[in-house]
Parts: sequence; C-alpha cells; structure tokens
Amino acid sequence: MAGLDQRIGIIGAGNMAEAIVGALIESETVSASHIWVSDISRERLDMFQERFGIKTVSDNDKLFFECDIVILAVKPQIMKDVLSGLSEKIDPEMPDRKLVISIAAGVRLKKIELFLYGRLTGKSQKNMPVIRVMPNTPCLVLCGMSVMSANSNATAGDIDITRSILASMGKVIALDEKELDAVTAMSGSGPAYVFYFIESMIEAGLKLGFDQETASLLTIETFKGALSLLQSVNDSPEELRRKVTSPGGTTAAALNILEKNDVKKVFINAIRAARDRSIELSD
Repeated sequence: MAGLDQRIGIIGAGNMAEAIVGALIESETVSASHIWVSDISRERLDMFQERFGIKTVSDNDKLFFECDIVILAVKPQIMKDVLSGLSEKIDPEMPDRKLVISIAAGVRLKKIELFLYGRLTGKSQKNMPVIRVMPNTPCLVLCGMSVMSANSNATAGDIDITRSILASMGKVIALDEKELDAVTAMSGSGPAYVFYFIESMIEAGLKLGFDQETASLLTIETFKGALSLLQSVNDSPEELRRKVTSPGGTTAAALNILEKNDVKKVFINAIRAARDRSIELSD
C-alpha cells in the first residue's frame, strides 16, 4: 500500500525517527507535507525541517491531535510520562480514529494501554488501536527487519498501514506479542552479533600480519559475499558450509576448532540469554 493519505506524526527525533522519515519520503509512501515530528531538542527539529521539509513542533499534544497515525519513538524510560501527558488531554469520548505505533523496546502493549487508555471509554479505546513494533538498526539503511504485534483494537486495515510504513525500511512480519522477546534476541540484538564476528575476524587478520584496511576489506567483503550467495541460491546455510569445506582442508581445520569449543552451543546460549533479559526488562 503506497501513497498513504494519513498524516503521520513521530514523537521523538532520534536516529530511528530519522530513518522512518527518510524511508517514507524516499519510497513515496507518504509525502513530506503529511509528516510531523516533535521533540524537546530544537536543534534536532531544525535538522528534520531543513533536511526533509516536514512539519516540526515541540508540543507532543499538538502533533498527537493533528495526526492520524502517531509513532512513539521515545526512550522506554520516558514512555510513561509521554503517554500520561497525552492521556490527560484526550477527550474520553474521542470520536476520531487514531492509530498508535510504538517502537520503544521492551514496552509491552498492556503498559501502553495502561497509560494511554486511562481516561477513555471502551468505545474510544476501540478508536485508538495500538501496534507494537520491534525494529532493528539496519532500518537506518533501509535493510531493516521489523516485527509487529497489534492489540485487540487493531483492524486488518491498521495492520496493513503499519506494514506499509515499516516496509519502506526493509522487511516486516507480524507475530503474537509473546514472541517479541525472542524477536528482540534474534533480529533486534542480532546486528551486534554480526558485528562481533566481523570484529573478531578483523582482529584475526591483524594477528596474521595484515594491516587494518586489508583485514577489514577481506572480512567485510566476505560477509557481504556469503550473504549474497545465501540469498541467491536454494541451498541452506548448512549445505553451503559443507560445499566449501573439503575433508582435511583449511576450512575444516578452522571449523574443527569451533566445534571443539562448542561455539554453536555458546552462541545459542547467548541468544537465549538475550531473550531472558528482554523478558526481565519488560516485566
């Protein structure tokens, strides 16, 4: 669904908000004249206005009431204050439908509902669906992986609109909210794991005698090439690994070390630890 007519407001002018605005405009999903951003930083707002030509305000309330879709792009620790402030101004009998999308990590739907729905009647709550999203940092370069979970007030149309917004930054799927802690551990934190392996390979290259530039080039291009190969063929990662591993060869020597040190098991345990920590932080 391209060419949304709704006005989209983003509360918070951080890096992810910048990625969203840039992606929406570049993909022509929404015109710049239909996008608002609010923040306490005048410097950030000036940058958004100059770079994208969108509307900027320092008043969250004004943005909230002027826009049809509101994206909450604030830090989790200030979400309560932001939502409580908005809730105090919302008409309990709010007649107009408004879609609220949160990209705040670890803030569950029930917590958003608690702060946002406080003064609303049941009918008005149905007019304010909430969709929680777990994006990741590659959204900044339009290669993101986002997962969304909707509350009971969201319609198929609300989900389609949210999908269009997120698809401008990369891939998007919908899952039950109970899966989001695992999603956080996989795609949310996942880029850091990749960077860790890249960092380790570069360090190995330095110890083998390469300079920083050469070690970085060899490593980064190898990761890019391997991913491109995986995406262009029907083989699984396991099959591709076997094809490049000759018995008794150099690759086998390296993989033997990884297997002896249970690297795969350690990696699985690390992701499980990230999932468990996400659960702790969200409770």
